[in-house]
Amino acid sequence: MIKRVCVYCASSDFSDKIYLDAAYKLGEILAEASITIVYGGGSAGLMGMLANGALSKGGKVIGIIPQFMYELEWGHEGLTELQIVNNMNERKELMMMNTDAAIALPGGSGTLEELFETITLKRLGVYLSPIIFVNIKNYFDPCIQLLDNAIEEKFMDQRNKQMWKVVDDPDNVLNAIKNSPAWTEDARHFATLKKDKA
Repeated sequence: MIKRVCVYCASSDFSDKIYLDAAYKLGEILAEASITIVYGGGSAGLMGMLANGALSKGGKVIGIIPQFMYELEWGHEGLTELQIVNNMNERKELMMMNTDAAIALPGGSGTLEELFETITLKRLGVYLSPIIFVNIKNYFDPCIQLLDNAIEEKFMDQRNKQMWKVVDDPDNVLNAIKNSPAWTEDARHFATLKKDKA
């Protein structure tokens, strides 16, 4: 049962309409499935569209925003709940906490940083839930290629490829979550690639 997910995405109003529409659609899909969305709390760009899409269907949306961003009036005032925290690290931790999946829509450095931290924590057996790339317009192709290359060059284990799934449309997100392989703390045993001692 998927009850709560965190979503990483951009806060730019200047993004291509295809990205903005995808965020709105994902919000609608999650709300219609009675899934609570936890996200960065913003009102602009994909963030705002995600929240608005969910709210339009009566969904529950929890925003988590640092104090300085709230003071800049970046927060979405129409959410089910808006939590104001001290800093970015606290925000990221609360966004991931007790979620059944982490979903990444296209975004900039902040989105990528959140996504890579989640991948790192999953590799270390700390975060155990599915990670989904919503690869609109093949946006994440270079990112996925980089991760594949890290595995190919033996900076990561081949089993780490199971940590994420890639879909090209929000319609496929829920199935991707449901079909993601189980992940446990046992991942710690192959998080560091070490030669056997002679």
